[in-house]
Order: sequence, then structure tokens, then C-alpha cells
Amino acid sequence: MWQTVIGIALALLLAGLLVRSLLRGAAERKAEPQRLFADALHLLEDAETAAGETAGTFVLTGRYQGRDVRVTVLADTLALRKLPSLWLMVTLPVPLPLKATLDLMMRPASVTSFSKFDHLPFTIETPAGFPEQMVIRSDKPDMALPLDLVSRHIAPLRQPRGKELLITPKGLRLVMQMAEADRARYGVFRQADFGGVVVDPDVLREALDRLMDLQQDILAWHDPPP
Repeated sequence: MWQTVIGIALALLLAGLLVRSLLRGAAERKAEPQRLFADALHLLEDAETAAGETAGTFVLTGRYQGRDVRVTVLADTLALRKLPSLWLMVTLPVPLPLKATLDLMMRPASVTSFSKFDHLPFTIETPAGFPEQMVIRSDKPDMALPLDLVSRHIAPLRQPRGKELLITPKGLRLVMQMAEADRARYGVFRQADFGGVVVDPDVLREALDRLMDLQQDILAWHDPPP
């Protein structure tokens, strides 16, 4: 009888601990978007944060210099033979007078979970003066934006954490690595711990300014002044 009572008590204790852990985890996930974007909220008008549609994804939306922008933080744990990465994806969702997608990717060693780079069918030769580790792809290379115009906007990709510049008829995106998972913790526990990193407002401001400069250059290229 005492064994039964003790067994029931242990089961209730374990159930209580499990529920407490689940509630704590849910509260942390709910608070994570605000924590990640806290230092950068002042950059945007009507700023709103939320969890993304997939696990490990968090979103900040708002307006910057009168334009709608979307900022996504994505934890990528799918890359093979590499430590998980935390990506900062800055998107300017604005229609552009383009007929092709152009994707400039640094060090594309494996399938990317945050990009459709791997599905673009044509690889364009990387011009002289571009980073050697850059690979450029397009769906319609003969109709893509001239690379000499793009060359003025690839400075972020020359930095160690620069990853991707995406140019499409529907908008522009710049992707940078925020952090890499702690090697020891991931090796032992298989947990992607990024050390409490947050979005740097200076990095975000520079990315947004560069995308808007690129937008203006595209518009001027399409409709040059008389």
C-alpha cells in the first residue's frame, strides 16, 4: 500500500514539474520576440513583434522612412556538419520594375533553410571585384539586374557575417549571421544556445539604409532621368 501511495505521489510530482516546465517554456517563447528586438524597436514606426509561423522564428514589422519593412530572426538548426546559426533577415517588400530574380549568396556550402537560392536554376559567373566565395544565381539571367549596378551594394557581404543579398520583382532582402551556437553545449546536449544575443540597432539601420539605396538605384536604372 505504501509503495502505491509513494508511486502516486512521485507521479503527481513529476506531472507538476512537467507542467511547470511547459508553462515556463511557453512564457519564454512568448517573451522572446520582445527580448530579441528590444534595442531596435525605436528605429521603426508602428513596430510590432511576434513569433513566426515556424519554430525558432521571430518577426519585427513596422515602417522605416515611410516604407513597410519586415525583420526576421531565424534559428537554423538544419545545416549539416555545421553549428546552428541565428540569421537576421531584413526585407523591404516593395514592387520593383524587374523581370528576374537575382540571388547573391556567400559560401553556399549546404542547403539553406531561409532561402530559395538552391532552387534557382542558373548560376552566373562571379565578376572580377566581387568576393571569391560568392555564388550568384538567377531564374532568368539574361533579364537580371546588371551586376555593375549591384556591385555598389554588396559591402555587407564582404563582412564575415554577411550571407545573402536577394533582389526580386517583389522586393529586396539582406541576410546576415547574428550568432553561431555555443560549440560545447551543442556538442553535448544538441541544444542551440546563442548566448542571449539581440538585434543590434546599428546593424539593422545600416541594412535598411542599404536596401533603400538599392531600391532607388533600381528605379533610376529602369527610368533614368532625361
